[in-house]
Amino acid sequence: MNYSTADAFLSAPPPSFEMREREPLLPFVSDKYLSLILTIVIYWGVSIFFHVIDTLDLLPKYRIHPPEEVSLRNKVTVLEVIRDVLLQQLIQTITGIVLTYYDPPDYVGMEARDIWVLAHKLPYLSLPVVSFLYYYGFSIMKIIAAFFVLDTWQYFLHRAMHNYKYLYRTFHSRHHRLYVPYAFGALYNHPFEGLLMDTLGAGLAFKLCGLTIRESLLFFSFSTLKTVDDHCGYALPFDPLQIIFQNNAAYHDIHHQQFGIKTNFSQPFFIVWDKWLGTQYKGNRNARDAAVTEKGEVEKKEQ
Repeated sequence: MNYSTADAFLSAPPPSFEMREREPLLPFVSDKYLSLILTIVIYWGVSIFFHVIDTLDLLPKYRIHPPEEVSLRNKVTVLEVIRDVLLQQLIQTITGIVLTYYDPPDYVGMEARDIWVLAHKLPYLSLPVVSFLYYYGFSIMKIIAAFFVLDTWQYFLHRAMHNYKYLYRTFHSRHHRLYVPYAFGALYNHPFEGLLMDTLGAGLAFKLCGLTIRESLLFFSFSTLKTVDDHCGYALPFDPLQIIFQNNAAYHDIHHQQFGIKTNFSQPFFIVWDKWLGTQYKGNRNARDAAVTEKGEVEKKEQ
């Protein structure tokens, strides 16, 4: 239905509509399964990108740790990390299929009617603003809310994993075998911790914030990208994720060091819980202060 002006649109009766299922982004796979596939593709694609930078030593001045520390200080082999990450991604995929199995598809066709209704509920806003809110604004707000839900879930679980020795020794200590984080070790966790903290945390945010399938695709993909970037091992002044978010690779790396292990629990987006509850690292040390001695002695266990 065409209208010459916004006033004509608003003064007319509610537009008729015919709902239909939204066409998938890719014709050969549904958006629901694309969101599960894309998280794996992004994880390994970005990890390989940083691995190439590591291997060719392309950005040495931005390394948080010198390269020799990776083999000297880490307590786990690369193959063990890859094995456990693949296991977590398998669990993550199965859980995602279960959580979204009964979710209805996204529908389109009622946009004009919805905008008409919204414009009458918000008469103090212009029609272009209402249209922006409908198509983009509300989705952005829902995704940011999902960021905060995931952060809240992970902060308190993560902090508990450090405050209770049984939880740390049984589950979370595995992730801290990486004193020197690298990109594809971002999801290196005990399988139960990975399920509880990452997979169920993201699923809870998805459900509580009422994300559509298309919104969840953005949320899961961006969360994966952010998690890998936080473990990349580089403090990059030109990385938009590290510029926009205070919770970045340098911030999280402090948590992997002995001197900062009881601080900087927030992940993966904001640092508000660390600020509000006084767990943000306030010292002036950095990761290079945790380097091994000339004799090659490694740090003592933090627990």
